Amino acid sequence: MGFGSYDESEQQQRTRNADDVEAVNVHENDHDGQMSFESDLSTDELVSKLGSMKDDESSD
Repeated sequence: MGFGSYDESEQQQRTRNADDVEAVNVHENDHDGQMSFESDLSTDELVSKLGSMKDDESSD
């Protein structure tokens, strides 16, 4: 076989048995709970801290 040639039998459409394929269940570990936390910092202080963290990341 030269460059660019191929075996036509490789180009035939292959069928798959759906029972042989394992699917991924993206909802297997869904969680419908709540999350909360308490902080002594005000919203402005938290936003300021977030801004400084973003500045640190961009300087790397």
